[in-house]
Amino acid sequence: MTVPDTATAERADIATATRVVVKVGSSSLTTPDGEIDGDRIGALAAALSARRQDGGQVVLVSSGAIASGLVPLGLSKRPRDLATQQAAASVGQGLLIARYTAAFARHGIRTGQVLLSADDLMRRTHYRNAQRTLDRLLELGVLPVVNENDTVATDEIRFGDNDRLAALVAHVTRAGALILLSDVDGLYDGDPRRGEAQRITEVRDRADLEGIRLGRGLKAGQGTQGTQGIQGTQDSRKAQGIGGMATKVEAAMIASAAGIPTVVADAASAATALGGGSAGTYFAAARGRRPATRLLWLKHAAVAHGSLRLDHGAVEAVVKRRASLLPAGITGVEGAFDAGDPVNLCDENGTIVARGLVNYDATEIPGLMGRSTRWLASKLGPEYEREVVHRDDLVIVLRSAGPGMAPEG
Repeated sequence: MTVPDTATAERADIATATRVVVKVGSSSLTTPDGEIDGDRIGALAAALSARRQDGGQVVLVSSGAIASGLVPLGLSKRPRDLATQQAAASVGQGLLIARYTAAFARHGIRTGQVLLSADDLMRRTHYRNAQRTLDRLLELGVLPVVNENDTVATDEIRFGDNDRLAALVAHVTRAGALILLSDVDGLYDGDPRRGEAQRITEVRDRADLEGIRLGRGLKAGQGTQGTQGIQGTQDSRKAQGIGGMATKVEAAMIASAAGIPTVVADAASAATALGGGSAGTYFAAARGRRPATRLLWLKHAAVAHGSLRLDHGAVEAVVKRRASLLPAGITGVEGAFDAGDPVNLCDENGTIVARGLVNYDATEIPGLMGRSTRWLASKLGPEYEREVVHRDDLVIVLRSAGPGMAPEG
């Protein structure tokens, strides 16, 4: 990949990435009435096809299945109940992929549909299968169109309008860049509808976000004047999707922490963002080794099935020394979970300090609490001489900061 003349020096890594993941939100694909907008899909396909013709590989993560199914089912707005959401996704997914197939075919590009859930990126066998499938599609010259499997998803159906899913897909596919597109043109240091605000062009680390309220920003081409009309248009489009700027920033931080530079921009600026231009907000990639995908999922996307209460010594061991959680340090258990499920680890005040994959069922843990693994092995058998949560299956949510704790970046 060559650096386009319009690329900025700071975003050369976006312009030259061999493989890029692009996510687009449902509000950028549909009319306010929920119908698929052929012109919008056509414009997006043209931008992504140009990147392909320049020698790059593209994975598209697309929302819009539920929104696309509203009109055919005679629904005036996004349903609240899960069953109707899943029914709309079932109808809308076929319509959405058909439009993409036709739009990319005009540029001589074949598409392939890939439906994923967060669980597919957590379980090792599922993760490897998803990775192999996406890699093979790209090798065959196919542009994968990924969406969450909303028809069968439960809690994952509220996964953040696919923003976090896109960040994890970028990690799974070892992408060199991530572009998050929606109906807003970047991150602002305030709400432009309520006064003066400046678009933040670059975020180098989490410290750059301190004191910033995550407003929705402005639509492409709109200034700070006429905000009443902008508000109405945005509200109607927001009704078709569930993601906001908070989920996009979170997804951008997930990707950048994994070494993947990210741009949050509006869909109309897709070509500029892909070319490394100054559209949207750029999140610089962190240096160092990429974390394991399951740990990214565990920290940023997993839904905890319960919680374990830890005494002060266990909190110190887990957070400061990055040790495994042993039965002796547990003082309480809440929730119904099975071995292998994600659980929150809380301090004596109930503050979540870590999250991990538990090795015991919830019903077993009360009988283990406060006991050493050696004592448990002598009384119950050698299979009980193991950690409740192993350090390799554990992520820290808080880190030590002098005498207290502060959120971990």
